[in-house]
Amino acid sequence: MDNNLKAWVAIGALATALIAPTPKQAQAAGSAPSISRVLLLSVDGMHAVDFANCSTGLSGVNGGNPYCPNLAALTGVTYVASSTSKPSDSFPGLMSIVSGASPKSMGVYYDVAFDRSLNGPARTSGNGNPAGVCIPGATPPGWTTEFDEGISINKNVLNGGAPTGDGGVASLQPLFLDRDKSCNPVYPWNFVRVNTIFGVIHGNGGYTAWSDKHPSYSSVGGPTGSNVDTNVDDYYAPEINSNSQDYPSSDIKVAGCNPLPDLLAVRAADDYTGSFQNIQCYDGLKVQAILNEIDGKNHNATATTTVPNIFGMNFQAVSIGQKLIYQHGPVASGYSEKGGYLDNIGTPSPSLLKEIEFIDNSIGKMVAELKKQGLFDSTLIIVSAKHGQSPIDSSRYNPNGSPNDPATILASFLAPTENSAIGPTEDDVALLWLADSANTATAVAELQSASPALPLADNIAGIGIIFSGPALSLNYNTPGLPPSGDPRTPDIIVTPNVGVTYSNSKKKLAEHGGFAHDDTNVILLVSNPGLSNSTISAPVATAAIAPTILQALGLTSSSLQAVTLEGTQILPGLPF
Repeated sequence: MDNNLKAWVAIGALATALIAPTPKQAQAAGSAPSISRVLLLSVDGMHAVDFANCSTGLSGVNGGNPYCPNLAALTGVTYVASSTSKPSDSFPGLMSIVSGASPKSMGVYYDVAFDRSLNGPARTSGNGNPAGVCIPGATPPGWTTEFDEGISINKNVLNGGAPTGDGGVASLQPLFLDRDKSCNPVYPWNFVRVNTIFGVIHGNGGYTAWSDKHPSYSSVGGPTGSNVDTNVDDYYAPEINSNSQDYPSSDIKVAGCNPLPDLLAVRAADDYTGSFQNIQCYDGLKVQAILNEIDGKNHNATATTTVPNIFGMNFQAVSIGQKLIYQHGPVASGYSEKGGYLDNIGTPSPSLLKEIEFIDNSIGKMVAELKKQGLFDSTLIIVSAKHGQSPIDSSRYNPNGSPNDPATILASFLAPTENSAIGPTEDDVALLWLADSANTATAVAELQSASPALPLADNIAGIGIIFSGPALSLNYNTPGLPPSGDPRTPDIIVTPNVGVTYSNSKKKLAEHGGFAHDDTNVILLVSNPGLSNSTISAPVATAAIAPTILQALGLTSSSLQAVTLEGTQILPGLPF
C-alpha cells in the first residue's frame, strides 16, 4: 500500500505527532504533486557539467547523442550552480545533504578529523588510529576521529566483519571508537550534532532506509542518544575497501558479477576502488537493494516490509572512473588504462564513459521498478552528489605529497595523534589541528615561508589559500574548547592551487575534499512527473536538499535543527 505521509497528517491517531504544514505549504498544496516517498541518490563525483554533457550529448561521444538517456528523461528542476559542503569530503558531503547543515553546526569535517574533547579508542583501529588511556571524568587529551572502514570489526571483508548477515551497524567495533569524557564509545550517529531527515521522518511514523559504502556512514540517522541506531530502519553498507576476493559472500547476487569480471584485480587482492569493472558490481549490490525496497522488501529481500518514505544510496562508479589509473595489466575491451577526462570541457575517457552509462542504466532500472509497482508518480527522485572531483582537466593533476604537503611542513606543530599511523587530514585540501592553538600564527608563517606566493616556482606546497583566525571563524566556529571555542574546528585550512593534491599517489588522476569549483559544483536534479522541466542558475547548496525533502513529504523544514541554526532554505522553484 502507498504510504503517503501527507495523508497520515489527516489521520487523528497521528495528527499530534506530526508538525502542522506551514502557510507556504498550504498555498502550494493545489499545484504540488502528491509525494509519498523520496528516492535520494548520490552519484559521488558527478559534476553539474557531467550531467549537462551526458544529457545533451558531446561530439565524439556516443555519436553525439546523449549517453545518460535515463537521467535525461527525468522531468524536473535542474540546479546548475549547486555546491557541496566545504570541505567536500564524502562524510561532511553526505551529512550536509541529509541534515541541511554545514560543518559549523553538524561538527563533521572529514571522515578522519580531530576533536579536542575526546579520548582515544580502547583499541587501535583497523586504519591505525592509536588506542588511548581513558580515565572517566578526567579532561580528555583530544584525539583523531575516524568514521571510515577502519572502525569496522574487519575492514577486509564485504560485511565489515559482522558475526552474521551482511553487516551494517552490526559491523561496527565499539573498541575502535573514540570515547567521550565518561569513556563511552561515540557511535557514528551520535557524533553528528544535529538531527537528520531520517530521524524526523522516522519520528513521524515513516519507514526509512539507506545504503552506503561504509558501516560508519550509519551516521545518516543522526543522534539517538544511545548505542542503537533507531532512525534508519534498514541500513545496508557493503564495505567498499574490502578485499574483492570476498565478493561471493554477499547475500545479494548481481548478474554478471559472480565471478567478478576483473579477475586481475581480484587475484591482486585489490578492493573495489581499484577496478573500473568491479566497482560496478560493488554498486550493483546497492542498486539491487533499492529494487528490493521498491518491491516492499528489506534490502536483501529476506523479509517483507513496506516501501520506504525516504530511501536511497550512493554510487561510487563515477568517482572511480574520474580518478583511477589502472594498476593490474591490460584493461578490458572498451575501457582505457586511465579514467578521468580528455579535455577541459569534461569529455569522458572511455573508462569514465562506461561508469556514467552504468549509473544511468541503474537509475533506469529503479524508474522501471517504480513504474511497475505503480509508485512512480508519487515518488520524488533527487539526484545529487556528496562531492565533485578535481581537476576535470586531467592534464592539470599534480600529486604533490610529502615532504611538500602542509602536514609534513608543520609536523612539529600538530596534535600528537595527527602524526600517528592513521595520518593527517589531506587530499586536495589540508585540515590542520595543532597541539596548541596559540601557535596558529607561527604555524601559518611557517607555511608562508615554505611556500611563498611568488615566485610561483618556489611554491613547493602548491598552496592557494590559507584560512585561519577570523578568516576561518567567519564560516566555522572558532577553534578551541568550550565555552569560547569548538573542539572540532581545525586551526588551519589550506586549499591548494587547482590540480594539486597532497597524496603522492600514482594511482589517481583527481581527488576531492577541497573548495575548488570542480570539487564542489555537482549534479542536482529534483524530479517527478508532476514537475515541469526548468533550469535554475542561482547558486544553491546541497544542504538545501534536506529541508526540501521534508517539505515535499508534508513535514516542516524547521523540524531540522540546522534550519534554525543556520537558516538553511529549501530549494527554489518547487511547489512544496
